[in-house]
Amino acid sequence: MINDMNTNDLKIFEAVAASGSFTKAASATFTVQSNVTARIKSLEEELGVELFKRNSRKVALTNPGEQFMHYARQIQKLVNEAKSNLASSGAVSGSLRVGCIETTMALKVPEILQNFEAQYPDVELEFRSEMRSALIRDVLSYELDAAFVSAPVNINGLDQLSIKEEQLVIITSSNGRGLSSILKRDPLKIVVFGEGCVFRARLEAYLTSKGVIHYKTIVLNSIEGIINFVEAGMGISLLPQEVISGYYPTRAISSHGLSRQLGTMNTVLIFRKEQIRSRALEAFIDLYRLNK
Repeated sequence: MINDMNTNDLKIFEAVAASGSFTKAASATFTVQSNVTARIKSLEEELGVELFKRNSRKVALTNPGEQFMHYARQIQKLVNEAKSNLASSGAVSGSLRVGCIETTMALKVPEILQNFEAQYPDVELEFRSEMRSALIRDVLSYELDAAFVSAPVNINGLDQLSIKEEQLVIITSSNGRGLSSILKRDPLKIVVFGEGCVFRARLEAYLTSKGVIHYKTIVLNSIEGIINFVEAGMGISLLPQEVISGYYPTRAISSHGLSRQLGTMNTVLIFRKEQIRSRALEAFIDLYRLNK
């Protein structure tokens, strides 16, 4: 029976899981190793399971430990939300962690920050850029409060709000040959983000539809890098038309339209289905809901 677990125990548990070390966890939580060891042992006795696999070099979560981590994050989040929502000042405060893909991070986040902070200056807004699958995973696991991802998203436990529809285009250097000629190159080169990127997946689907099977992939981690490589004629890519026309109108880049199936991307804001949400998250959702 659990009778003396507290939120500090959960912080120690999370610190051990994050660092893989009782010693490092002690340093991170400003206590001594013996206390960390005692608290983890107490948790394991109360729960009746082993939370960590221990060896001479590192500790790692067991399967029950992974499950308990999910609950620990929920508990910590609920405690923090309770403190924020019950604050006597009445002002919306607290912190909010939002995820997005690279193009949103580079081009839209400054605008989002400015609009939100103008209305809710007491909320600390943090953004993180990841691939779509990682963003969905992090929202489900309480690593993120919300995330902008491409639709469709049909996952139990998640709610969503439609944000906008974007048109995707193939981009090539305007100093080189036309797209039809480029597609005949052997090998064709594509300039893309890493595996899991929605733009890369759409481009590869387009090439498949054109019967292009063999191509060389150049992986970059920034929009600016992709634009530079494409402009130099080092490959083709796929990005939202808004990115090209709005931020790179003077670059030597040509845009090529796609079918509606491949060329349309619907962006949604996803967040967990919960009976109680923080006032900060509700305010963030309302910012988009009220503009619909």
